[in-house]
Amino acid sequence: MPFPNHPCFNPAARHRVGRIHLPVAAECNVQCNFCNRDYACVNESRPGVTGAVLTPEAAADYLDAVLVKIPTIAVVGVAGPGDPFASPAETLATLRLVRERHPEKILCLASNGLAVAEHAAALADLNVSHVTLTVNAVDPEIGAQIYAWIRVPPHLYRGAAGAAVLLERQTAALTALAERGITVKVNTVVIPGVNEQHAAAVAAYAAKHGAQIQNCIPLMRVNGSAFVGIEPPTNAAMQETRRQAGEFLPQMSHCGRCRADAAGMLGENNSPVVGELLTAAAKKKD
Repeated sequence: MPFPNHPCFNPAARHRVGRIHLPVAAECNVQCNFCNRDYACVNESRPGVTGAVLTPEAAADYLDAVLVKIPTIAVVGVAGPGDPFASPAETLATLRLVRERHPEKILCLASNGLAVAEHAAALADLNVSHVTLTVNAVDPEIGAQIYAWIRVPPHLYRGAAGAAVLLERQTAALTALAERGITVKVNTVVIPGVNEQHAAAVAAYAAKHGAQIQNCIPLMRVNGSAFVGIEPPTNAAMQETRRQAGEFLPQMSHCGRCRADAAGMLGENNSPVVGELLTAAAKKKD
């Protein structure tokens, strides 16, 4: 697999090298029913939360400071707290600054895929080597249960029509990234009673369009979300889901469900020093 030093794509790297997420993308263009973007939370370790949102310049300075403390960081990514391409100017500016200052680092990002295709060429130009797309359904009727709305300005879509728009654009993203040699991981949130029997279909579809690995993630109960009352899948159920999906794509099973400001080794909480550096970087932007 390309770039063996990416701990999210290669489990053998997770105890050797770290990653950092630069929280520069505050907006989101999709409302998922499992998500509550209360991103200023400091006590939860999950996607969509961060201690602060930074400007691109502040994020680049923050990265420089963190690398002094954690020199083993090999991967620099953008994963929210919203979607990177709901804030494309901030995302691309951040990646450019990182590439200029640290040309040796692996660049990656995580997105819902709604607005990725139109920026695929820019990502390739920046040598972004890894992209994660969250694809939870390839059937719009199932997707309609997962997404409250999809926003493609000036339109707001709901129901199966919205899920169909999202799938069309995710398909374009998969194809555009694969054509440019970018390694694509597909994340699929497994939701009992909604899509727990559908992950293999997602894997087959994603593989057909260029994805190289899948990460099936059990639903996390998030207060304030529409799915807070759904019981997460059991470990046994997840093993069976990964077995079925694994017939179509290699499976990742070591996901740490990282915060949008995660820094250090995968699975470890951010150190107090990193939190202090993030707070200082956020203050400098004001």
